[in-house]
Amino acid sequence: MAGLAAARRLKQHDLDVTIFEKSRSVGGRMATRRVDELRFDHGAQYFTIKDSRFGAMVNEWQAAGHAQEWFEGAFVGTPGMTAPARAMADGFSILNRCQVTGMRRNENGWALFDEAGLVDTPDNGRFAAVILAIPSPQAAPLAAAAGVALAGLETVRYAPCWALMLAFSPVLELPGDRISPQDHAISWIARNSSKPDRKPAVDTFVVHATPDWSRRHLELSAEAAAKKLTEQFERVTGIDAQPAFSAAHRWRYALVEQTAGSAFLWDRNARLGACGDWCLGPRVEAAFDSGNALGAAVIHTLGADFGI
Repeated sequence: MAGLAAARRLKQHDLDVTIFEKSRSVGGRMATRRVDELRFDHGAQYFTIKDSRFGAMVNEWQAAGHAQEWFEGAFVGTPGMTAPARAMADGFSILNRCQVTGMRRNENGWALFDEAGLVDTPDNGRFAAVILAIPSPQAAPLAAAAGVALAGLETVRYAPCWALMLAFSPVLELPGDRISPQDHAISWIARNSSKPDRKPAVDTFVVHATPDWSRRHLELSAEAAAKKLTEQFERVTGIDAQPAFSAAHRWRYALVEQTAGSAFLWDRNARLGACGDWCLGPRVEAAFDSGNALGAAVIHTLGADFGI
């Protein structure tokens, strides 16, 4: 969300943007896992609105069918949490499954590298600026290796999260579609199939482990984590039905516990910056605000060169 918000701001000023995306699709933790006919929003569960700028963005998504209100004041992407990000990414040059492992700046501009070497894409080696819209523990070594110190990256702290995806048939009897148990192992249970426009074939759930439980079990295999969390789900809910499907996903950088304390980081001379929810807080809107603000800073810096 942060990177797309920055790209959107830059595009509004007719600047060309290339997006390098490590995953197979955009969205980051605004993620939807698809398994045959099953759908699980296993990352961010919903987003809220505090400021009019993000509110206007959500209104656009709603008007285009990319988002709906799930419960009062809480919105989700439709038909999955990835929908808003996919809509924002439309029209950009995107290199999916491309993990940038190094950057170098010379008299012509920035060049980006992956494990195979210089990434073969137009303008690589002549980029006027680079934005790192990734978790701070990943941004820090990239910036440092490029000879740029972005003060504030080292202060950020994340909590990990194991996410469990379950499918049942028939429908389970639970006290509500959203449960936040006061539990040592589980922090959140959501009936994913209760979200608008999901059209579930079976009853689907997303379960988030607590930060403490996730830290203690961080290096488990996905299969072992799914087994242990399913046992915890049964303990918390009293449900012992056999799931038709179960899987777990580890979010190593899930919940921001300590922010950078500023909306973005930007080295004007190097023309390298970083943004994300880790700048302002663990919310989708915070990621949007961070990227949007960094985009504005880049425009201000490049204004004289590009006649903006």
